[in-house]
Amino acid sequence: MTQPSISSVTASVALIADELERQQFPSAALYVLATPIGNTADISLRALKVLGLVDAIACEDTRNTAQLLSRYGLSKSLFAAHQHNEREVTEKIIRRLQSGERIGLVSDAGTPAISDPGARIVDAVLKAGLRVMPIAGASAAVAALSAAGLLSDQFYFAGFLPAKARQRETVLAGLAVLPATLVFYEAPHRINETVAALTLAYGPARTIVFARELSKLFEQIHRCPLGEAADWLAADPHHQRGEFVVLVEGAPEASDAASVEAQRILEILLEECPVSQAAALTAKITGQKKNALYELALQLGQSAD
Repeated sequence: MTQPSISSVTASVALIADELERQQFPSAALYVLATPIGNTADISLRALKVLGLVDAIACEDTRNTAQLLSRYGLSKSLFAAHQHNEREVTEKIIRRLQSGERIGLVSDAGTPAISDPGARIVDAVLKAGLRVMPIAGASAAVAALSAAGLLSDQFYFAGFLPAKARQRETVLAGLAVLPATLVFYEAPHRINETVAALTLAYGPARTIVFARELSKLFEQIHRCPLGEAADWLAADPHHQRGEFVVLVEGAPEASDAASVEAQRILEILLEECPVSQAAALTAKITGQKKNALYELALQLGQSAD
């Protein structure tokens, strides 16, 4: 296949830029802008247009945003909007919007208000009767899901788990029966304890997907059973570096879950009982059919041999 030339790409960009000039970017609006999660080439032309158009940008860290803007030859008035000052800065943003300004809202990477500051600002702006316009772009969670190959058509975004073990256990227990793929963010210094907690909560059989350093030079996506996850992390120090999206396969359907539990009980009883007795006891405990359990016990015995 012929690769597009630089001149053809430039011409296409020019056409899109011309189209952007005809689009509407209303004043007195808060623009929630997604920025790259690692690869600076992932910013959209529409985002660049809005970043150049707004009167000021509220950002999680002014230094990071200034560096990002400089890569594209942009310079804007910046002010900090992070978790420690959201209440005060919200009032400032609303006043400026009411005066007719366009204000951009960005986080350090990805989409604001997704495990990042911004939700309280957006909520207050909407309650003030002002307009909020999302400028779509990079999201680490969606990028990881698209490359994970997990078959559920649902996902549950849990973000960062609590740091304290008891609170983390409570959260994970509450998610245990969800059939949706579970999506977590995690920092490198906590990845080992998070994997240990996930394995304890959900057992070794569920699939886990590590998506680390997405869109960056050392991007890595790895799938394995939860029971093998700790060994994979320990196998190479690089496996524990970078920012993580961690995906965990959802709970099996109710009928499948019952079968899995019946097999678990049967395997335990087979260590102490004859096949027929183990099948009969498992049938009493689970309510499943004795004959089917007897056949399963025979298969398990053959597998063990």
